[in-house]
Amino acid sequence: MIRRWQSVLLDALLGIYVAVLLYRIAWLRVVLGGEAPPVWSGELVAYGIAGAIMAFLGMRLRCTPGTWLSGAALQGWREVTALHIAFAALVLTIWAGWVITRISPLELFSAQGLQSAGRLFGALLTPEVTILDKALVAMVQTIYIALMATLFGVPPALLLGFLGARNVMRRHPATFAVYAVLRVLINFTRSVEPLIWAVIFSVWVGVGPFAGMLAMTVHTVAALAKLYSEQVESVDPGLVEAVESTGAHPVQVVWFAIVPQVVLPFLAFTIYRWDSNVRMATVIGLVGGGGIGTLLMQYQGLARWHEVGLIVLVIAAVVWLMDYLSARIREALA
Repeated sequence: MIRRWQSVLLDALLGIYVAVLLYRIAWLRVVLGGEAPPVWSGELVAYGIAGAIMAFLGMRLRCTPGTWLSGAALQGWREVTALHIAFAALVLTIWAGWVITRISPLELFSAQGLQSAGRLFGALLTPEVTILDKALVAMVQTIYIALMATLFGVPPALLLGFLGARNVMRRHPATFAVYAVLRVLINFTRSVEPLIWAVIFSVWVGVGPFAGMLAMTVHTVAALAKLYSEQVESVDPGLVEAVESTGAHPVQVVWFAIVPQVVLPFLAFTIYRWDSNVRMATVIGLVGGGGIGTLLMQYQGLARWHEVGLIVLVIAAVVWLMDYLSARIREALA
């Protein structure tokens, strides 16, 4: 029954999605050649009808992508119809993406554009080495922003990794409720990009490396908690059942049956996150998070492209070095 309603919901959403693309992109933007006006009540009703029609087709004829994705066995014309509808929706999505992003190969390869790109890359490839000391100081700050964000993010992520694992929290309704709330919180926090968190903390504590570190810490906690919890959920259940059969306390089950299986993956995830944070910290600086990103933004705003070229080279060199070292460490742990 649950799968049936899931398929109905998927079909309804697909119908609404296709109706939106056909009306607001194909008709208003392409055919009429104007910007789409605000959504009005009659339009919402039309979208609802389109979703209801697709859901009805799925419920009665069972020939829609929702029915197919829900795991139902489709044969003959029903399978062909579902695949054709899915393919048409995919093609419509790609076409709408082309229109919305205003892709224009003519502008990309125009004479004026190529000339401007030539001047820009010429400046970037002739870096201004006189600011090397300033760039290195900013890069060191960036590395430490990433380091502190990783160090502060790992302990709460470890706790949330176990509390957010279904196989650990499913034994009692209260613990399962905690699991459900934490999963929603983790997914929400992880869905907000570090740049947004950096803007929030820049207003909260002021522009600087502290704001960047806090932003990356929040995102690190959410990202690592998800990775940790998924690893906990994939452990061998046989060992867990063996420890449970001895009458061990749930905490003892986690410590003796689960922790030994996840130590090495946890270390690998943490090192990978540290490597990712170094790269992410360079971007955090663009919105006031400190480090070399802030320096890059300053020179870019002044159109001093030779200085920008040097900063880009420093960032590329450090990111490559950190990627190499983290890869070697992960190989040693494997």
